[in-house]
Amino acid sequence: MNKIFDFFSVNDLFARHCGIELLEGEPGRARAKMEIQPFHLNGAKTVHGGAIFTLADFTFAVASNSSGRLALAINTTTSFIKAAYAGTLYAEATELSTNRRLGNYQVRISDENDELIAMFQGTAYRKDATLFGDEQ
Repeated sequence: MNKIFDFFSVNDLFARHCGIELLEGEPGRARAKMEIQPFHLNGAKTVHGGAIFTLADFTFAVASNSSGRLALAINTTTSFIKAAYAGTLYAEATELSTNRRLGNYQVRISDENDELIAMFQGTAYRKDATLFGDEQ
């Protein structure tokens, strides 16, 4: 595996607690999945928006930190397209643009039939610090 994959698979305890599994993490891109469990459901028996956001945010974090530079979210928006009830949700993050300080990313959340569930867009602030302390 690569450093970014290992870093997030081990260190993101909240994502692990939520049942999120990182599938890919490479420069400017990431994929993750979350198998829906009863604790992911809200009172209407659909997947809670917070669970969907957490999956998208985690995938965004992996993609935005994939260069090894510490990147933190400064703005996100999520559009919920369709309710999910069971099965597995997948998130795929793609880097749209970066410069010295900012990175823009889009995350597509879909179900196991590749039906669109939500769209997430995030802007990350890229700090000078690195994740691994040995590179810039």
